[in-house]
Amino acid sequence: MPRSATTVTIAATAAMLAAVVAWHPAEQLDPVRRAVGLGPDRPLPAPSVVRQGGTFAWAMTQPGSDEPVGWDPCEQVRYRINPAGEPPGGSELVRRALDRASAATGLEFTDEGETDDRPFPGGVKLFGRPDPVVIGWADAAEYPDLAGQVAGVGGAVAERGSSGRLRFVSGGIVLDVEAFTASAVAQQPRVMEGIVLHEVAHVVGLGHVSEPMELMYASNIGQVELGPGDREGLARLGSLPCR
Repeated sequence: MPRSATTVTIAATAAMLAAVVAWHPAEQLDPVRRAVGLGPDRPLPAPSVVRQGGTFAWAMTQPGSDEPVGWDPCEQVRYRINPAGEPPGGSELVRRALDRASAATGLEFTDEGETDDRPFPGGVKLFGRPDPVVIGWADAAEYPDLAGQVAGVGGAVAERGSSGRLRFVSGGIVLDVEAFTASAVAQQPRVMEGIVLHEVAHVVGLGHVSEPMELMYASNIGQVELGPGDREGLARLGSLPCR
């Protein structure tokens, strides 16, 4: 074969390989995409991790490790709100809490609108994209975990990637209609927002701690701000590498 024809064949093959790497959806090609400059970029910058002597804990760790499980910071965290049982101003409360979580983690939360789905619908589909995080209101009859003084329950669903590492891909938050009344939201908006932020932090990957000065303390005692441990833990979760 003439050299000129060989050169054309090599160039064409390289172009086809580049197209496959760029557009093939398989996760296995992510390292190759990053190596050639086609990898995903973070929608928001990674936060600074500042150690201030606080206390934090992970909701889930990688198998056989103390490394946390978190979301892919190069992917948006999609969410939908179910308005059934929502008190006046409830959605705005949720969005403010998500904005604060985004500022602390560098994760981008994307509102996909309202939904009829209930929180914790299952999270992962066999085919297609995982379900978004669903946020809604309910009572203990529907969600027994809301019994007693529990004002909300939040958590995330993890999926194992080709590398063997777990990533959160979906989740849910259910807020107690008996706690989130119209009067409570109107008269104590920062307290109620703090409760929502606590549950959002569970979805992001933080667990409960025994330090009352942290927002992730298991019992709500009126804490409305993130403590030093909360901020460090959220920053670490938001600084995990892209998959």
